[in-house]
Amino acid sequence: MRIINLSVDGIHQAAQRGLYDWLAEQDADIICLQDLRALEYELDHQVFHPEGYNAYFFDSGVKHYNGVAIYSRKMPKALIYGFGFASGVDMEGRYLQIDFEKISIGSLLAPSAMSASESQEVKMKFYDDLQAHLVKISRKRRDYVFCGNWAMAHKSRDVMNAARHEGDVGFLPHERSWLNQLFTQLEYTDAFRKVNSDDDEYSWFPETESGDADGWRTDFQVISNNLANRVEYATIYKKQQFSSHQPVIIDYDLEIE
Repeated sequence: MRIINLSVDGIHQAAQRGLYDWLAEQDADIICLQDLRALEYELDHQVFHPEGYNAYFFDSGVKHYNGVAIYSRKMPKALIYGFGFASGVDMEGRYLQIDFEKISIGSLLAPSAMSASESQEVKMKFYDDLQAHLVKISRKRRDYVFCGNWAMAHKSRDVMNAARHEGDVGFLPHERSWLNQLFTQLEYTDAFRKVNSDDDEYSWFPETESGDADGWRTDFQVISNNLANRVEYATIYKKQQFSSHQPVIIDYDLEIE
């Protein structure tokens, strides 16, 4: 099973840059896109419904703002829109999940706290609620793959010139601590790092006024520990630029039932 995830900075722009032509050549079973910046009714053109895939979208209800999508070759048994946090803070990002017999795959766009409309307090409330959700679902007899833009990097090797960014949002001590807990205590695995230990692997190059950007690895496929030994191959595609993020491609020794 091949899963690709990409944060697109606007799906129309990414399509114009050739994203769907590239995806057609990748033989992916599932494609998870984030930050569509489009409402579902704006995606009725055939380019956004590639042949051979079932297409699912979850928009923000606001034009030009967030939204996620999942493309799946196989028809899922169920769809879940949002996490359903009692606080409602999950609506500050977006989450869409497809369920199969024994596995669930989600497309996640987390609040970044990097814009004037998003606060660090909201971001960390989102992650506190997400942590409680992950603990709860870990008791289920089901495996999970959470694909998306997590809006933070984990270790120094995941940020170019890491010392320069230690005080920056997305690499703050409490954000890194949250990821440490996710991967050491909550029984989840960073699928990419399971098979790829290269230090210069970055998935996001934020725009800067100078035009020079340090790379960050903020786009993950977070998987249940039960799937850790099923990861066969992981790479970040760098030959084309569809957005400020790069596609993450991971192959699993799995068949969807």
